[in-house]
Amino acid sequence: MLGSFFQSLRTPKEGELPDPDAELALGALLVRVAKSDREYQISEISLIDRILARLYQHNAIEAAKIRATCEKLHAAAPDSDTFAKLIRETTGIDERLAALDALWEVVLADGVQDEEEFRIVEEARAAMGLSLIDSQNSRERASHKT
Repeated sequence: MLGSFFQSLRTPKEGELPDPDAELALGALLVRVAKSDREYQISEISLIDRILARLYQHNAIEAAKIRATCEKLHAAAPDSDTFAKLIRETTGIDERLAALDALWEVVLADGVQDEEEFRIVEEARAAMGLSLIDSQNSRERASHKT
């Protein structure tokens, strides 16, 4: 179902985008949060690369390539909960909590929290089937990493 959804968003100019899996879905959500304040900073890009490398055991080059793909997926998808639902449907609770931690890391990375960033994280949290307490705990863990 999600594969056909993403297939419908593709145009010949964009080239072939892969069907998203949990990793690409999380990466696209991380990009969406980082870009939500319209200031996609190098520190946020580097953080996304480090998160992808840490969670999925990539080297720096692999992580950067995946992030670039995630940037394209972010641009092609209309809403955040599509990615979050894919994460919920394909991962266990530990992976979903790690995804929420990663989202909070990106929100907190630039030291300025934006309402749009909060909205995206809240939509993702709900779509991943996680609680408000889970989100509060994730935010606390992420604040210790920044």
